[in-house]
Amino acid sequence: MSLPGTRTSLVGVPAQRAAEYRRSGLAPALLGAGVLAFLAGCKSSAPTAAPQPNPPSSALSAPSPPRPVPGTPAARLGDEIMIAGQLFHTGAPVILWTDPGGYDAYRVERRFVPWEEASWEATAKKGGIDTPNRYGVRRHNLNDEEFERIRAGGWDRATLQKAVDQFVIHYDVAGTSRRCFRVLHDARGLSVHFMLDVDGTIYQTLDVKEKAWHATTSNDRSVGIEIANIGAYPTPDAAPLTRWYAPADNGQHTVKVLPEEVRTAGPFSPARPGPVQGTVQGQTLYMHDLTPQQYDSLVKLTATLCTALPAIRCDYPRDGAGQLITTTLPQEQLDTYTGLLGHYHIQQNKIDPGPAFQWEKVINDARALMGQSPLTPALSSARPAQ
Repeated sequence: MSLPGTRTSLVGVPAQRAAEYRRSGLAPALLGAGVLAFLAGCKSSAPTAAPQPNPPSSALSAPSPPRPVPGTPAARLGDEIMIAGQLFHTGAPVILWTDPGGYDAYRVERRFVPWEEASWEATAKKGGIDTPNRYGVRRHNLNDEEFERIRAGGWDRATLQKAVDQFVIHYDVAGTSRRCFRVLHDARGLSVHFMLDVDGTIYQTLDVKEKAWHATTSNDRSVGIEIANIGAYPTPDAAPLTRWYAPADNGQHTVKVLPEEVRTAGPFSPARPGPVQGTVQGQTLYMHDLTPQQYDSLVKLTATLCTALPAIRCDYPRDGAGQLITTTLPQEQLDTYTGLLGHYHIQQNKIDPGPAFQWEKVINDARALMGQSPLTPALSSARPAQ
């Protein structure tokens, strides 16, 4: 997605600013000066910025965009996520919790039961969930004064950039985002910021400012996403794999998903033939890959989060040789790690996002969207996990 007359991506650009550039016609003239990168929160790696040519006088004299008439709906493209109350473009299909068909983790009622059984009072009598809220308040890296301000909801992006430095990748073992939300919200009293369905639709259930409950010790500092995938198993013919994936004529598989459970029509197939074999936590496991639609949306979401919240480095846990670490990080290394990581990097009893997940593809494709060089062993983390 680009501004008119340019090839510059809008990934990570605040929605209001991007719209203003479109309306005013200033975008082509100002892009050369790096204005969009500045507004997106990016910082140059150079010590000083190179001199930039002045915008044409016609651009400088362009009239300010007219103020909208009161009551005019604010335009959305359908690709925006919410970060501290501000919309940011991703370039991927996004359904917010406030949208028709969205999933709202702020609600205390259960979503998938009859209404007369959905209230918190009815849920409490049933047991299994201890609190009406499925999320909390962040405190990571905040001083007492900052915490007192934000505990009332007074978040701004600059403060959130201090508090969030990890992006945790899960698979849901539910198969679709609809089923995932039913398990998290109705059955377990948990939450996650994003769910990624098999068709590439991103569902945001909470503002990123909230502390979602998805990854134990990393909840306070992380953003979480549950990817619709049935999971990894010790054998290639495990019952969940054979139930959820049907062989296709071309030697591939298709996901056996009910049409009413996914926003767009299928069929949907893994990004490569499978099951894929690999090792996580020292176990040999088999798993079908994500769909191409999921990878496309995840790459764009990753680039957006790493741009808007730059403490989340666009990298993943690697050893000194630059290779993916496939076991839980020791606590002292996890405490200082910033970037993307799997659920299994945090907890020894977890194996998601599994052996088929293509870490290098996600990271390097996201880095390309951000205008960064691909990762190589020489470009590994400043604090590589050993």
